[in-house]
Amino acid sequence: MKVVLNEPFASLWAGRDPFAAVEALEGQVYRELEGRRTLRTEVDGRGFFVKIHRGIGWGEIAKNLLTAKLPVLGAGQEWTALARLHQAGVPTMTALAYGERGDNPATQHSFIITEELAPTVDLDVFSRDWLQQPPEPRLKRALIAEVAKMVGTMHRAGVNHRDCYICHFLLHTDKPVSADDLRLSVIDLHRAQTRDAVPVRWRNKDLAALYFSVLDIGMTRRDGLRFLRDYFRLPLRQILRDEARLLAWLERKAAKLYQRKLRYGGAL
Repeated sequence: MKVVLNEPFASLWAGRDPFAAVEALEGQVYRELEGRRTLRTEVDGRGFFVKIHRGIGWGEIAKNLLTAKLPVLGAGQEWTALARLHQAGVPTMTALAYGERGDNPATQHSFIITEELAPTVDLDVFSRDWLQQPPEPRLKRALIAEVAKMVGTMHRAGVNHRDCYICHFLLHTDKPVSADDLRLSVIDLHRAQTRDAVPVRWRNKDLAALYFSVLDIGMTRRDGLRFLRDYFRLPLRQILRDEARLLAWLERKAAKLYQRKLRYGGAL
């Protein structure tokens, strides 16, 4: 069994079973699945997000593996990814409590509690009207550069997201946002994988998901080239030469994802 409790939970749960205590938390439920629950709760006026994993069963594990998907077995993946991102200097959530018990991956009980990032707006919402109301060019370029820097640093730190869409990048709005003063944080890392180095296949999947998620907001070829320059930290001529296969694959993969989105009415 592993348990890490920082304040306010160290004091709040002193002498209590943390697994029973986390199950007793109340608040706005964002997701309720058979094996996972996500909710927002408040303690002493502060907001926190709670993810509880109760095991998905061997049947669901087998189903995932048979469809070439890696199952999420518990909160450990997010806990590990957050630690690595903080170490690498990638702005993200701060975990204040973590627990894991049980050796059976099908029935493991685990949880993670992170500080709420507020006030914020996700980039999907922030950019939703860009086709009709284009943003100030310098702000758009600054956002592209920051996302590219964050994703590049994340990958170089050995973390791939597996849900790398712009809706998982939060823009902080505690003060006016401008090209010269903006702050982003990456969230929702429960599916993330952490290794010494990200395999090219998983790096490319993240990049394809990110590219797909900006297809409807008026991104230009020049915007894409700016992203690549800042992501790879190399001259564009070298990127276009060395990553030609990747760029062609990204176009095909993003188009495939987009057709799937249209086919299922916007759902991935």
